[in-house]
Amino acid sequence: MSHTPRILAFAGSTRRDSANKKLARAAAHAAVAAHASVTWIDLRDYPLPLFDADLEVQGLPPAMLRLRALFAQHEALIVASPEYNGFFPPVLKNALDWLSRPALGQERHAVFAGRPVLLLSAVAGRSGGTAGLQQLRQQFLNLKALPYGRQFVLPLAADAFDARNRVGDPARRAELADTVAGFALSLHALAPA
Repeated sequence: MSHTPRILAFAGSTRRDSANKKLARAAAHAAVAAHASVTWIDLRDYPLPLFDADLEVQGLPPAMLRLRALFAQHEALIVASPEYNGFFPPVLKNALDWLSRPALGQERHAVFAGRPVLLLSAVAGRSGGTAGLQQLRQQFLNLKALPYGRQFVLPLAADAFDARNRVGDPARRAELADTVAGFALSLHALAPA
């Protein structure tokens, strides 16, 4: 029986019409085409207070517990992140900080340790978000996750999607599909014997 990798896909943005939400969804479709099982979530559905150790000792936020359970059910992540002033956004950092905490008898970083992560970015400018992804890659390494060697960046994102919310340029769409397929293939290779 072949192994079907389970991937959790989301954007590091809560904005309704976020280009990174569109990119995360496009990547999720590409992962399904590459024979992976994908769950797409919206961080807007998991509102978290700013991380504060005083809040933590009062009890873990219910949204964090729901997110943590989702992470535990998936063996890999696809994360599409905006870039703000050369860094990934605070909403994503806050979610990662909450999720990294020891909880439910697990050690710190338990939901990230050894978990492969594909990083993507769509930004309005010409850079494509490479500076923000560099910072995000380091964050995931600090969390003991395994960022995939390749990443995908989409510059000029305001005009990059067609009416069906696909990457409009066929060459860039093919590049995204190839990047995601390579990631999915690497997950198949990690499957238990």
